[in-house]
Amino acid sequence: MRRAILDAPKLLATLLVTIPLWVAIAEAQDKGTLHPKPLPPLANPSDPNLAARELFARKLRPAAMPPQPVGFYAKGCLAGGEALPINGPTWQVMRLSRNRNWALPETVRLLERVAERAHEQAGWPGILVGDMSQPRGGPMLTGHASHQVGLDADIWLTPMPNRQLSRNEREEMSAVMMVRRDRLDIEPSAWTPTHWKVIRAAALEPRVERIFVNAAIKKALCREARGDRSWLHKVRPMYGHDYHFHIRLSCPPGVEGCVTQPEPPAGEGCSASDFAYWFSDAVLHPKPPTKPPKPRHQLTLSELPAECGAVLAAPDKKQD
Repeated sequence: MRRAILDAPKLLATLLVTIPLWVAIAEAQDKGTLHPKPLPPLANPSDPNLAARELFARKLRPAAMPPQPVGFYAKGCLAGGEALPINGPTWQVMRLSRNRNWALPETVRLLERVAERAHEQAGWPGILVGDMSQPRGGPMLTGHASHQVGLDADIWLTPMPNRQLSRNEREEMSAVMMVRRDRLDIEPSAWTPTHWKVIRAAALEPRVERIFVNAAIKKALCREARGDRSWLHKVRPMYGHDYHFHIRLSCPPGVEGCVTQPEPPAGEGCSASDFAYWFSDAVLHPKPPTKPPKPRHQLTLSELPAECGAVLAAPDKKQD
């Protein structure tokens, strides 16, 4: 039976962005490299105090196991991952050096559908796909606290160019900032009347549980969305997410050990009270901490679901 956790802004902030805010904002902009260097072997991979991220980052291929998400979005792993091809008719994968274009097969198929609808309904040549998961999911060396079970994916809010990007462009190109300097609304020189249609294309997918965007982007969606607006309740304000939107799928039906969240609150989430926290002075202009923040706790393998040990130990899935 799938387990659930409660939904609240502060709790989500802890689960999704348990890294400094500046890191969350920079993640979509961090450049890659054309020549990634292999990570050095671990001196003692069996050390119980070793951060799990060191183990998962060294797995370059998915586990030869049936596809399954294990655990929670920010505390789990991925069995039987599948790669989104780096080029498609209406999508291209960015930051190839990160090797984070892996997910459950249903996540991959969903991204392909969203890409096609962005082309058909919004007139975009296609979408640029950012981070999904590592080949075996799990904690990452840099960036996200979530994206661990193959049910999360980032889509840039920059339309795909009408050409195939070079590998260098995929590592060096920056996404476009969509939030105004005062952070109270979108940047009108970057935001277009087609953006809400792309986000809607993702939100209308039945398996999409939530879409995370900056509060200023949610504000624009509330103002601009036309026709059926029922999908707006899935779009949730979240720290960062100025350059991309984050798609989260619900757990597959009947999958034991996959931990989901309850349905988002009813309603569009477009009232002044829904934005009060996000546009408060404390959030827009946070005061620097009086004491240096404690280093972020790094999950060990023993803190992840027990099945993640088997995921790590499994042989590599053969290439198609």
